[in-house]
Amino acid sequence: MEDAEFDGALGRLAQGYGEGVYEGRRYGVTVRRSADGRRNSLFARELAGTDIVSFNLYRTASDRALLKPCEMSSEKVVAFVLEFRPDA
Repeated sequence: MEDAEFDGALGRLAQGYGEGVYEGRRYGVTVRRSADGRRNSLFARELAGTDIVSFNLYRTASDRALLKPCEMSSEKVVAFVLEFRPDA
């Protein structure tokens, strides 16, 4: 995966827990990053529903990004990261 827009959007999400809106619905989101930035994870749960978004992103020694969605499509993960709007 080589997408600067996705990387930028993920990088703007604060580490730890936060809430915000995606597709008009509220989500609680937890972002975790390793100290070296090579391992990232996101887990999001719709607060008033059943939807979840979950993935791990690994950066290789050659700085290649490997997106590993958890039981969902990569397209769903990318759309969520690009369109999620955290609370101010």
